[in-house]
Amino acid sequence: MSKPTSKQVEVQIMGQSYLLACPVGGESALLDAVERVDTAMCRIRDAGKVKARDRIAVLASLNLAFELSQREADSFQASSFGSEASHLSDAEDTDPAVQARVDDLIRRLDSTLGVDGQLL
Repeated sequence: MSKPTSKQVEVQIMGQSYLLACPVGGESALLDAVERVDTAMCRIRDAGKVKARDRIAVLASLNLAFELSQREADSFQASSFGSEASHLSDAEDTDPAVQARVDDLIRRLDSTLGVDGQLL
């Protein structure tokens, strides 16, 4: 007999129970996602401006999707900058003074961005 590829997990979002299908081994990721959704929805509900659960869910979904797209854009920009910088540092005909300035700029950016990679 084959092993099941998914299981059901009961979760709570804004005090309401939901039974969700989840890939075996993906429970932790699902619970993290539920936590994010619950937090986003409760934050909107607690602000008091929106009462309907379906509207709260739509607003929370839009907020989370926007945050995800911002992270993806930031990640893309960082990787693009990194690849451009590596092209500069790999170039054989780069002026040593320019190379030194680029290296210094990269060090300063890394220091400013800190551990979380965010400027602000």
